[in-house]
Amino acid sequence: MSASKTIKKLVGLLGAILTLSPAAAMADFELNLHQGVTKISHEIYDIHMLVLWIVTIVGILVFGVMIYSIINHRKSKGVKPATFHESTVVEVIWTIIPFVILVAIAVPATKTLLEMDDMSHPDVNIKVVGWQWKWEYDYLDNGVRFFSNLAESSVKASQLHSGADVTKVDHYLLDVDHPLVVPVGKKVRLLITGNDVIHSWWVPQLGVKHDAIPGYINESWFRADKEGVYRGQCAELCGKGHGFMPIVVKVVSENDYNTWVEEQKKAAAAAAQDVNKVYTKEELMKHGEAIYNKDCAACHQPNGMGLPGVFPALAGSKTVDGPIEGHLHTVIFGRPGTAMQAFGKQLSAYDIAAVVTFERNSFGNHMGDMAQPSDVITVEKSSK
Repeated sequence: MSASKTIKKLVGLLGAILTLSPAAAMADFELNLHQGVTKISHEIYDIHMLVLWIVTIVGILVFGVMIYSIINHRKSKGVKPATFHESTVVEVIWTIIPFVILVAIAVPATKTLLEMDDMSHPDVNIKVVGWQWKWEYDYLDNGVRFFSNLAESSVKASQLHSGADVTKVDHYLLDVDHPLVVPVGKKVRLLITGNDVIHSWWVPQLGVKHDAIPGYINESWFRADKEGVYRGQCAELCGKGHGFMPIVVKVVSENDYNTWVEEQKKAAAAAAQDVNKVYTKEELMKHGEAIYNKDCAACHQPNGMGLPGVFPALAGSKTVDGPIEGHLHTVIFGRPGTAMQAFGKQLSAYDIAAVVTFERNSFGNHMGDMAQPSDVITVEKSSK
């Protein structure tokens, strides 16, 4: 059987397999990059396509010559190999052609890299901090600051024995409680760093991917040309919750952005005034349960039983059943050398007081006491 007939039969067999496979027949294959909604992302896409076409043409030419040579210059046909050893013309050709190809790639790539490094004249400056396992956004121009956590719907569905059908959860593991909000058509400068380990802030459609390294600040920027919601993820293996810290960027009109900023400022001012407010136990328990499900359940589990050998149970815990000041101190400052984070900078005084009250009166713990925001402030001051 000739080589050409063998190849035709193999191609026919592959086609039959693909036709008979329901998964292959119905799958919505996406084999290319997103073009994105920023000028930089478009340029990245264009460079990608340029390189793809170059390597495709080179591959076709090289393998075409190889296959042709194998078929038509094989020993069985009586072909004898050439005896020449060197050819100056051939050497010049295979030096010049790769040089021209590399220049064709290097020129647009260098231009795009220089544009990516141009941080001048930003309209919005945002500090981005990666935490295990969430993102902190600090708007340096107007004082707005918040944490962006995995959406509660994904948190609940991801728990052990949750029984949830993740295919029915909207944007499973790709949604957050507080997205990053930016105005359309404005240059947004990002100052990216990490609080604990190396993370990576990656949103493909914005053309941004930079590592968040503790003690070091990386700079990046984007200017979205279209309103919408754009999703990304941490792209650096950063520990147990690596797959649970998505990124959501909401691009809105300038008017909507200004309105959002004012709303955030009012909410922050209201939270600051609540420090001296005295809450009922019912209010603290209700709010504490919401905070626990958002920030604590991923490690200690919704039932408070933790993960044996990894995260301690809160049910019957010496910390939870001990003095309330010690419990507050653990939540505020964490426990160095363990996976217990310091939540003093992540949660408000009201949040901490509520979650401590909830933990001390749930999961079989019946301490009967409660903490107020003023108690949190007292513990913070006494530890300085």
